[in-house]
Amino acid sequence: MKINTAEFVVSNSDAKKCPNEPIPEYAFIGRSNVGKSSLINMLTNQKYLAKTSSRPGKTQLINHFKINSNWYLVDLPGYGYAKVSKKTKAVFQKFITDYFENRQQLVSAFVLVDIRHEAQKIDLEFMQYLGETEVPFSIIFTKADKVGKQKVHGLIADYRKKMLANNWEEMPPCFITSSEDKTGRDEVLDYIEEINVEMFKNQNFI
Repeated sequence: MKINTAEFVVSNSDAKKCPNEPIPEYAFIGRSNVGKSSLINMLTNQKYLAKTSSRPGKTQLINHFKINSNWYLVDLPGYGYAKVSKKTKAVFQKFITDYFENRQQLVSAFVLVDIRHEAQKIDLEFMQYLGETEVPFSIIFTKADKVGKQKVHGLIADYRKKMLANNWEEMPPCFITSSEDKTGRDEVLDYIEEINVEMFKNQNFI
């Protein structure tokens, strides 16, 4: 997929106020220090579309970016950021779950995971939630440039082992990425394009 246009549309904390256009949405979410903003900027080939910060937890709203005028990339708040108060975290969790459970335009989610670390309980629990809610999702392993190829495959195998141990029948689609050298960019965008083409061809959308 070639990205011709990528524009910010709206931020809000209420899923009911999200754009009501009948076009596909792909939600990106992960722990707050996983490199989500950098990944979004890499995918869209723009330096400042999503705001990056040295302070984790910068994204605190549902952010909609319209891509090529025919689908939305949705940037969601990170989960599990320790310095966010319990009250604030509860609010985040409420509008995140509202989005996932009620958003008709949502086609698929991408759960971002830092490839440098072994499978984290909070990530596995969030994936379990998506599975129970019947939200299709893929895993994006970020920061692949920080570790060797051999370790990358070992860490992914660790995820597979732990997910299968938690009654998953199979591993969801996975993408290995790096915002530094654009590893995985074509694979993620082509995956989205394939879904969009199939949906519109079959008129299988809202």
